[in-house]
Amino acid sequence: MTVKLKHFKFLWSKREQADKAIQYIVFTLPLTVRLELILAFCFITALVSITGCDSQRFSTKGKEWKSLFNGKDLSGWIVKCKPGDRDKEFWSVENGTILADSMGRKKHDYVWLVTKKEYSDFILRLRFQAYRGSPGNSGVQIRSRYDDEAGWLDGPQVDINPPGPWRTGMIWDETRGVKHWLYPKVPKGKWVDKSMANQELIFYYSGEEPSWNELEITAVGTRLSASLNGVIVMEYDGEGVLNDDIHKSRNVGLNGHIALQIHTNDELKIRFKDIYIKDMSGSKGTK
Repeated sequence: MTVKLKHFKFLWSKREQADKAIQYIVFTLPLTVRLELILAFCFITALVSITGCDSQRFSTKGKEWKSLFNGKDLSGWIVKCKPGDRDKEFWSVENGTILADSMGRKKHDYVWLVTKKEYSDFILRLRFQAYRGSPGNSGVQIRSRYDDEAGWLDGPQVDINPPGPWRTGMIWDETRGVKHWLYPKVPKGKWVDKSMANQELIFYYSGEEPSWNELEITAVGTRLSASLNGVIVMEYDGEGVLNDDIHKSRNVGLNGHIALQIHTNDELKIRFKDIYIKDMSGSKGTK
């Protein structure tokens, strides 16, 4: 098409300017330009109807979806950490979001925000906002359990890594006796690299529209999957791993708590909101 970019900019202006845009198209533009814009409009409309808009894809409407965050306080959650970090107020609620902020304070161990309830099979949907100026690592622990005596949280983690966003969605297992990458599968002691990530991964930082990332984690039996902004970034079958003797001894892998992470010795700033869970305990169609 030969339509100038300025015409598209006018057409896709704010919704409240729609009437003016229509008048501009009908009464101002040449006939050939009008026809090209109409064709483009039809193509985009058809594309949206096929793929679905973001809000529909990430919908949490319906009685089966339960909110894990009320937008006001940390009811239903508890901070877990070693005694030396209990005076650090890294987790708070700000502007309707859960804020993790350890910027300027590197001397700390892992500090977790853990759900009081336990979950086994579920779909978890949440939004998080990352910052380019934050060098720290985060993640979402699932089916995990904190050992207060040892000061350690066992269980698998879906990684969120703003400094290297390609790692987001990969699975690191924090379980004592394991402590290595489960997905992608690499030999113990080896590290993951960018070539192992989904090259179509989409990651947004604060200030970049739409600013918030949408993360979905599904756990049914030993099968886990994750999508980031509509792109599948992880599919893993943990048969023989998540249900092995090590995980059974810690009572993790197949059931446990959900937790948000501030990595040890990291300066991290990240926000979470719209955290919803759908109980799939009655769905045993897969392992």
